[in-house]
Amino acid sequence: MSTDIRHLEPQPIWKNFSDLNAVPRPSKKEERVIQFIKDFGTRLGLETFEDDIRNVIIRKPATPGMENRKTIVLQSHLDMVHQKNNDTIFDFDQEGIKMFIDGDWVRAKGTTLGADNGIGVATIMAILESKDIPHPAIDALFTIDEETGMTGALGLKGGILRGEILLNLDTENDHEIDIGCAGGIDVTASGKYREDTVPAGSIGYTLSVRGLNGGHSGMDIHKGLGNANKIMNRLLYACGQKYGLRIGDLSGGSLRNAIPRESVARVIVGNGLDTAFEKHIQEQAKFIKSELKTMEPGMEIELKKSELPAQVMEFEAQEKIIRSIYTAHNGVYRMSADIKDLVETSNNVAKVAVGKGEIMIACLTRSSVESSKMDLADALRSAF
Repeated sequence: MSTDIRHLEPQPIWKNFSDLNAVPRPSKKEERVIQFIKDFGTRLGLETFEDDIRNVIIRKPATPGMENRKTIVLQSHLDMVHQKNNDTIFDFDQEGIKMFIDGDWVRAKGTTLGADNGIGVATIMAILESKDIPHPAIDALFTIDEETGMTGALGLKGGILRGEILLNLDTENDHEIDIGCAGGIDVTASGKYREDTVPAGSIGYTLSVRGLNGGHSGMDIHKGLGNANKIMNRLLYACGQKYGLRIGDLSGGSLRNAIPRESVARVIVGNGLDTAFEKHIQEQAKFIKSELKTMEPGMEIELKKSELPAQVMEFEAQEKIIRSIYTAHNGVYRMSADIKDLVETSNNVAKVAVGKGEIMIACLTRSSVESSKMDLADALRSAF
């Protein structure tokens, strides 16, 4: 981690963000960051405690002259999306995020940065330790497991917080306050398939899609970013009826709320069809790169000959799975008719795993309208 980050302005926020990012904090494994926040509050001499679900609450009295103001709840979540590039060696359970300054940006080396919601946490920490910011009484609420289940928020019991006003520091834009609500539902398809032996004379390949920007499936779904799972499926569909293509295994995406950046498939083609197959993939890759050149300039589609897989997916199941993923909606489903530029309903085809006779496809469907959310969920159910 570059020490220069600690000296960015405003220093109190970047200092705390750097300290926070040195602590491993993947969702559902927040033990270390819970202790980190508790130690922080204790060092400041503030009332600090955990609730039954392991949220951390730190209370700071009002500054002189503001004792009669309403108590404010400042809330951020402690966990982060733990995603890395396939070629990055990193243990989120043991390592802190490795940050560096890139021009006007702070980035992480091969992993997610954790600014969601680390900047919110760091901001609250800066207010709690400040001695020159006038404020009413503050309840600082640090919730757990926001990214994979809202466990901390859902498990928070009534009566613990004293504040009447809650400010959630988990937005993307400076100088804006958002008031709204979006619900989500997991749509997960799973199944089994029969495996076949690899036909004699087959040629093995590894097909990779990587270098995409990725992003948050809520905040970035409208930007037209590439989805590695959908791109991979498009390539497989384009070649599925030709060249004797069969899938050995397939893995794309890692987290339900992250737009997938990478996908890798091991496939075979028939004897003597390798040259035509390679040419076809190159043509398809050219089309896709041209379509996404503005949003995904770093996208790479790579095809390499490799060892044959032990077995391959039986053809009928392969056809069904490729067609169903192709049919599954990804991206914006409906924009709000009432609020300008608001994505009302969307879906992220987040994770695809095929291998050893097992299929799993994970989607996260979001909407601010319950009936629209269920409409899209039913559409996905129908596709699968």
